[in-house]
Formats: sequence, structure tokens, C-alpha cells
Amino acid sequence: MKKTLKFAAIFGLALLCGTTVWAGSEKLSPELKPENRSRSRSAQNAESGVEVIVQYKVTPTEAHHQRVAKLGGKLNAKMEFIKGAHYTVPAAALDTLASDPDVAYITPDRAINPTFDNITNGTIDAGYMNSEGYVGTGIGVAIIDSGIVDLPDFHTGSTDRIVYQQSFVGGTPADQFGHGTHVAGILAGNGNGTVYQGVAYNANLINLRVLDANGNGTDSAVIQAIAAAVSLSGKYNIKVINLSLGRPVYESASLDPLCQAVEAAWKAGIFVAVAAGNDGRNNNAQTMGYGTITSPGNDPYVMTVGAIKAEGTTDRSDDRIASYSSKGPTLFDHYAKPDIVAPGNMVVSTLPAGLTLSNLYPANRIGATNYFTLSGTSMATPVVAAWAAMGYQNNTTITNDNIKADFMMSATKVFPASSTVVDPTTGLSYTSYYDAFTVGAGELDMQYINTISFAPVGTSAKTPAVAYNKSTGLVSMQGIGASNVVWGSNVVWGSNVVWGSSAVLSNNVVWGSNVVWGSSAMAGFNVVWGSNVVWGSSANDATFSIGAINTEP
Repeated sequence: MKKTLKFAAIFGLALLCGTTVWAGSEKLSPELKPENRSRSRSAQNAESGVEVIVQYKVTPTEAHHQRVAKLGGKLNAKMEFIKGAHYTVPAAALDTLASDPDVAYITPDRAINPTFDNITNGTIDAGYMNSEGYVGTGIGVAIIDSGIVDLPDFHTGSTDRIVYQQSFVGGTPADQFGHGTHVAGILAGNGNGTVYQGVAYNANLINLRVLDANGNGTDSAVIQAIAAAVSLSGKYNIKVINLSLGRPVYESASLDPLCQAVEAAWKAGIFVAVAAGNDGRNNNAQTMGYGTITSPGNDPYVMTVGAIKAEGTTDRSDDRIASYSSKGPTLFDHYAKPDIVAPGNMVVSTLPAGLTLSNLYPANRIGATNYFTLSGTSMATPVVAAWAAMGYQNNTTITNDNIKADFMMSATKVFPASSTVVDPTTGLSYTSYYDAFTVGAGELDMQYINTISFAPVGTSAKTPAVAYNKSTGLVSMQGIGASNVVWGSNVVWGSNVVWGSSAVLSNNVVWGSNVVWGSSAMAGFNVVWGSNVVWGSSANDATFSIGAINTEP
């Protein structure tokens, strides 16, 4: 069995419950609270200062920056895009900064990493739309990743379709790591005469590099890149942003600066596709991988993408969820993520020799070519982003909310109740259940989309939250009844497959005691719905593992 590479979220800092000890404590993220600073790598070095992102209640002015300077801080970058700024401040000044009445919330400048055949194209019916002339022509897609190597795959004749490049980590915007080039090839590579053709193979690419040669990056770089994509959208017709990266969730999406940045892009009219994360096997918090969606995939506006295995065929009937694909609900907010799943396992795409991934995993190279095999939700995300680009080409009046809703309504929903995979390297067995927190609304299926009615213009496709009713013992989605034309329970998630015979409030398939949430599968409701894991402000010191080589049969 060929080994394939999977990247997961980086180690997360412990989220600890603590008693509020001073007036500004609620404005500090968990790692920055006074009682937790001794444990936080982000706040341990008081002399050199702590890099933080400060979100204000108003757009910050020079007066705000001067107030930070008086505390010994330094302005690194303005972030008016999210009413914020990136500073370096002494750890001892954090409390005073938080007491500023104009400050809304302060977080560390957190680390962020990538979340890592024609089988893919055939599985999603790419050929059907390509044959109709929809190949992304004229649509700009921003790849916010490790950069892109300018290969022949990204040219149409003598025209280079990488129309803009910028690095937010210093140096060249060209890829040094390899991940971004692979993502770009899935989305828009032309195959260069091979069978390894991308989905929207004539789309224009905007290369915004935020990850270094080792695949490391920060919130601040990603936020600046998102702001750049929005500001450049008119010039390059940027309609889509692809984010095949993420990090652990530390607070509500309404406070997370990374989530606020993707929300701002979405509200500016750009479709944002985000990887769900690769922690579906993570049982550190005893949740069987539930509650592991990474940021900014936990934001309710964006389209969060999980990974399905095409099983080496173009027939969707044999497709199975990749056991590493992260599952919902989201921490703190309890949004029903992921929104959709797409092929992401053992995907062949562009990645030339000489880059970090090429050197680390030479066995993943396809002969002496510029093509390479990778697996992960990182690989599934550009499949969805490419389809969004073709959607904009097909219909110039469509909105990002239309696309999100239509993709979910048209998704294939024929799955088994469960599937089990045995990791041949470790011998460990992983069982996945096909509930809405695992597969979302189903698998991307673009041939069917032409047979549905577009979601009404002006409606929101914001992902609903879920709630647990202690009196009835049932879990339900909020605000998706028949009166909701976008999220009607009989249209998007399907009453017969995902939610069972009684739709959302079923006891038989998803919420039954013997399948997912009951004592036989997950040691009872308290594991997922208890106050310390999904619903509360603490994750019981859970950490998130770093992925290495993963073999998914």
C-alpha cells in the first residue's frame, strides 16, 4: 500500500477554565489570561514581548496605536479589515491593554499549518461541466497557502494564469514547501499533456503565500492575505478564496480574528472554501474525533470541506469517508460542520522536485514527473473551490450564499450507516458513522446541480447551530424548518439518509443510543455534549496531534 501524506493541525495550547480575576479578563483569549500565562508558549517571554492581534470595537486609529506604543508595544501591521491590528507588546502590559474600553478581544498571533488522477474529476462529474465549457475562464481564485511554483500546468498557451503573486512571510512568493502548488494543481492545473488535470483548469490564480518552507505560518499573515484578496478582487475578478489550512479552535468564531477575516471576505461577496481539518481520528478528548473542526472552518459563513475516499473509481456508490477527516460540531458555537465532503484521499497533483515535501517523502512522487500524491481535507477543499469558480462562470449573478446552498442541496446523500478502516501501519481500527457532523450535507455532485432550483437571491446560507434538549434527550438543528427556504430539512440534509426516518429529530440513525451519541458508541452524551468538551469553555487540556505519514486504505 502506497503511503500518502496527511497534515493535521498543530499542537494546541491547553484551554483551561479559570475564574475571572480582573475586569478585562474576558477580553483576553484563554492562553493570555493571567492565570494561564505561565503555561502559554505565546506569553512566556516577557522581555521580547508577545505578538498579539487586537480587535477593536471601532476601526483603530493612530491614537490607538500610540496608546499601545506607550505601553512599550510595537505596531507590526494594521488590520482595518477586521477592525484590528497586529502588535508586539510586553506580557506585563496585556492587562492594561485589555482594560482599554475600545478593545474588544486580544489573541496571540497563533501558528497555522496546512491541513493535508482523474478519479477525483470523474467522481464529482467534472467532465460534465467541462464539456459544457465551464472551466473557470475569467474567474480569479486566491490560493492562500505556501505559494505556487509557476509550472506549465498553470499556463494557457503563452498566457500565465498566475496573474498576481505576493508573499506575507518574506522572500519570494514561489512555493518552497510544496503544499500550495499541489492545491493549485487540483484546482486549476491543465495537466500539461498528462491525465492529471485540475477541475477548473482555465481559472486565473492569485498566489498569496502565507506558509514558509516548513509549512508554518501565523494568523496575522493569513488575515493580511485575506484582506489583500478582497482589495484585489475588482482588478482580478477574484470570486473565490481557497484556505487549505487551519489551527485549533480556542474561542467562539465571533471572537476569533481568523474567523472574523473570512467572514469579512464572505460578506464582501467572495466564496470562501476552508478545510475541515484532519483530526477525525483524534480521541484525546474522548469524543471519537467529534468536535475537531479547525479554525477558520468553524466559521458559520464559509463552506467547510471534509475528505471522502474515491476508492479508485469514478462511481460515488463505493465512496467512503476518510477516517482522518475532522468532524463537528464546532467547539463553543456548535455549528453543524463540515458543510460538504469531496474527494481528498490519494490525490495526484502538481508538486515538483526540490521542495520540502518532495525531499521528505520521495515515495509519493509519480515517477520522474512534477506530480505527487497527497491526502487530506487540504486536497478536498480546492475541488469545491474550483466548482465555485465554474459556478460564477456559469452564472454571473449568483452569490456565494447561492453556491453554498446549491452545493449542499445537490450533494449525493447515499451512504452506508458506518464504515471501518484498519490502519495497516498501526493496526488500529477506526469506525466512521455517516451523520451530518461527519459528512455534512453529503458528497459534492455537480451533475445533479442543474436539476435543482437555485436558492433565492438575498438569502443567507449561514450554517445552523445544533442544540441538545435535556428534557427530551434529542439534538436538533436550529432554524432549518420548512419555513427556511435555504435550510429546509427535507432538501439539504435529506430525511432518509443523514437524519433518519424522522428527519432531524430521529432517534434511529444519528442520535440513537446504539449508533453515535449513545453509551455503546461514545460513552454517553456527556462526552460530546458535556460542559467541559464541546459546549463549554474548556477542552480538558486536550491537545491536537501533528499528522505525519498517513496510510488510508
